[in-house]
Amino acid sequence: MDELQIEKTLKDSGLKKTTVRIAVLRYLSDSSIALSQPEFEAFFKGQENRVTVYRVLRDLEEKRLIHRVYDVEGIARFALCRSCNEHTHNDEHLHFNCVACKNVFCLEDVNLTIPVLPKGFKINMIHFTVEGICEKCNNNN
Repeated sequence: MDELQIEKTLKDSGLKKTTVRIAVLRYLSDSSIALSQPEFEAFFKGQENRVTVYRVLRDLEEKRLIHRVYDVEGIARFALCRSCNEHTHNDEHLHFNCVACKNVFCLEDVNLTIPVLPKGFKINMIHFTVEGICEKCNNNN
């Protein structure tokens, strides 16, 4: 996403355009992996405090601009929502946790089947997570 797309995304979601929100969305847009709050704090190099980063991540998640996924160590990581909007949160894609490098990848092009539940059951959210070795780590062996 470029700056104009980011600004439009924030405006359309009802969030104010702030330098921190723009920076977070740009950082996520440029990343091929899901990022943790400490990675965002390191990205800001002390220019933004932990609470501000937490609030920005929370606000972006509430507006369905980003989604949360947990890595193999239980650490929350965040990735850009590419197919979500204010009415639907389509986080039904595969999350791949690499046990070697500890990175988490959103694999949206992997074909998944949504389970059919018995009558009366309603799905709110589905998490598809796989653990293994990513392509980069696999090629290093």
